[in-house]
Amino acid sequence: MLLKLAFKNIFRYPIRSFLTMLGVSVAILSFGILSTVVDSWYAGAEGASSARLIVRSSVSLMFPLPLPYRDRIKRVDGVQSISWARWFGGIYKEPKHFFPQFAIDPASYLDIYPEYLVSNEHKQFFLKEKRSVLIGRKIADEHNLEPGDLMTLKGQIFPGNWDFIVAGIYDGKSKGTDTAQFFFHWDYLNEEIKKRGISRDKESVGVFIVEVDDIDKVGFVAQSIDEIFANSPKETRTETEKAFQLGFVAMTEAIVVAIRLVSYVVIIIIMLVMANTMIMTARERLWEYATLRSFGFGKFYLNGLITIESCLLALFGGAVGIALTFPAAELFRSSTGTLFPVFEISDSTIVTQFAFALLTGVFAAIFPAWKANTVNIVGALRAS
Repeated sequence: MLLKLAFKNIFRYPIRSFLTMLGVSVAILSFGILSTVVDSWYAGAEGASSARLIVRSSVSLMFPLPLPYRDRIKRVDGVQSISWARWFGGIYKEPKHFFPQFAIDPASYLDIYPEYLVSNEHKQFFLKEKRSVLIGRKIADEHNLEPGDLMTLKGQIFPGNWDFIVAGIYDGKSKGTDTAQFFFHWDYLNEEIKKRGISRDKESVGVFIVEVDDIDKVGFVAQSIDEIFANSPKETRTETEKAFQLGFVAMTEAIVVAIRLVSYVVIIIIMLVMANTMIMTARERLWEYATLRSFGFGKFYLNGLITIESCLLALFGGAVGIALTFPAAELFRSSTGTLFPVFEISDSTIVTQFAFALLTGVFAAIFPAWKANTVNIVGALRAS
């Protein structure tokens, strides 16, 4: 009975109800997209392994480390395997087509990162051909690249044009895997540095990636590595891969906080808008509430009727907003290219959207319910 009456009340003023639901939809949609943007910022850290360590310069990532450090790190108790990488920083076609580019040791790097899935045929070609590259699925899709295609990057840190052959395309083991990276041979970079007369940083790497044989030894291994190079000309800082990724997030933490704040402000605004709608509705129906009270319907009945009507409005709008979040996220993903390597709507975001829609309905019903319960029956009937 309550549900049926609530449905009829919603459509007594269809335009008002439609606009209210539209407002809720837009708010829930906005919250979903903004929350997904924040999640994407942390995606790299969330997908990081607890058994991998990153060894870098204690001063800054801008300062490379000597390759011979590798042999000393290998001898540390608890180190299972080691690889290395160096940031390249080239431009493909235009500066807006940004994606991370790393010069790596292919065999050891792919062994440490089993989440990068590539066919055996393409992997073997990549390992054999020094001028070849392995690119992520997002890069391939954005630029319509296939194995065998030529890619030319304009170097910024290392000047000149650099030609590469696409050896293969890697996919992610899970949705959270970054598939917007570009990997090529560190040996090729090092040889070209010498050939082109780039005098600085020969035989150097940006970071060492260390895989530990026991997760309980992570702290001990990190401390041991840093102690080896303490007081050397190039001291190191060793941290877990997750801490390393969170360091990048911290650089833009103010932006992340601002986005999160805006998402909550949007929800608060729509709560107030919907509360205003329900207050208007309650004011128009005071004589109806007085009539129901005079017939013996209690406060519980009126509270239920108003709350159900308010929640139905909010949930209808919220359902539309949640449904629209998926195509909106796909549109956002396609328009931003590789800016957000991982842009997936999480289950927690959907649950939060639903919870906020329900909370909006409950909040908007509080004042009208109180008004209906305190209405002067005689006065309201006389005014009607």
